[in-house]
Amino acid sequence: METSPFFSAENISCGYGSRKVLTDVNFSLPKGSVTGLLGANGSGKSTLLKAICRQLPHKGTCTLEGRALDSLSLRQLSQRVSYIPQKSGIHVSLPLLEVVMMGFNPSLGLLQNPSALQRRAARSALASVGLGKMEGTDYLTLSEGQKQLCILARTIVEDTVLLLLDEPDSALDLHNRYQGMKMLQKLLLGKNKAALICLHDPALALDFCSQLLLLKDGKCTACLRPAIDSLSVMQEALSDIYGPLSLIRCKDSQGKERLVLLSEML
Repeated sequence: METSPFFSAENISCGYGSRKVLTDVNFSLPKGSVTGLLGANGSGKSTLLKAICRQLPHKGTCTLEGRALDSLSLRQLSQRVSYIPQKSGIHVSLPLLEVVMMGFNPSLGLLQNPSALQRRAARSALASVGLGKMEGTDYLTLSEGQKQLCILARTIVEDTVLLLLDEPDSALDLHNRYQGMKMLQKLLLGKNKAALICLHDPALALDFCSQLLLLKDGKCTACLRPAIDSLSVMQEALSDIYGPLSLIRCKDSQGKERLVLLSEML
């Protein structure tokens, strides 16, 4: 018996005014998966995330656990879907703990404060991203990388089932970039959740994503599964996006098999 996917997008088309950006994009996300959204600048990656979370009018249907997202109230949507844009939009002075506890807002009533249990969960989330000793620090004084880590902590406490992240690693150093992706993997593994992450680094996506969705000129050109697809299939699809490149399977110092991407444009 065929089961419906955890999340699916069917014939998603949208744009800005008369400028069309996405055309009939179709894909699905299995539960427990991290899907990397890859494409050149201007290919429509951020636009797709905005369309899914209803920040941008679109044609087509997005379905989560068998229910169309357009049928949900905004409160219901915020309880099920987390969207992290490239910039947080926070422009007022707030201590980090307060920023993280904003993740509980969809589950709180009007004028209701977070509980002691929720406050502890927020502290735990801050500690997990390495900011545990900075809970009273003003968010506006952080580096861009620290801000991204704080927003990641807020995402952890939101406990939604679909995570949409737009370049969450763009300001992170190499260590925190990999730690952040490991954290997301742990958050999703074996859970009734899925993540769609816009990334500029295909090497990072190959290391951590179970599925790669490739966009070019507003259309989905490929959906790759690194654990299953052949090197030649992946190499051809990625070369179509990034130019000539080679993919090599090798083992790191710990014996873990990895895919290494080499550009041939030097």
